[in-house]
Amino acid sequence: MENFNIICKNERVFLQMQSLMFKFIKFMIRLKFPNVEGITSKELALLLLDSGKPRPLVLDARSQTEYAVSHIETATQIDPLTPHLAVLSTVPKDNPIVVYCAVGYRSAKLAQQLNEAGMKCIYNLSGGIFQWANEGRLMFRDEHPTQLVHPYNAIWGKLLKSSYTKSL
Repeated sequence: MENFNIICKNERVFLQMQSLMFKFIKFMIRLKFPNVEGITSKELALLLLDSGKPRPLVLDARSQTEYAVSHIETATQIDPLTPHLAVLSTVPKDNPIVVYCAVGYRSAKLAQQLNEAGMKCIYNLSGGIFQWANEGRLMFRDEHPTQLVHPYNAIWGKLLKSSYTKSL
């Protein structure tokens, strides 16, 4: 029983550290990109379900490899390093655009570029797909639901619940 209590305590400590790291990362992203407006995963989930509002264009600013493992259902992958903004040419300037990546840094950088290019209603998904997944929200791979997320790398993958990175 004592070993079980130690394991449970260690798990609680790990989850608390994970939460603190996420808060720190989000804080640093807001400092680096102060003009980028954030949206929570809960707000995005509600926006995607609300048929009374314009459906947002959701852009996945991760690599093609990351996107292939899983993504938000309606997301379009866009290269964060050399984004081809042609995908946005048919989007009305006042249509909401939500950009996400693993934790929010690459997407915040892209959101800033979109703001500078004159696009309106640009939002960065706070916590990225890692937070989306950790909250148990639906993700897809090849149009099928999945529980896996590309961890970006071993260090960043620690921000994901372990069940989301198994068998990658």
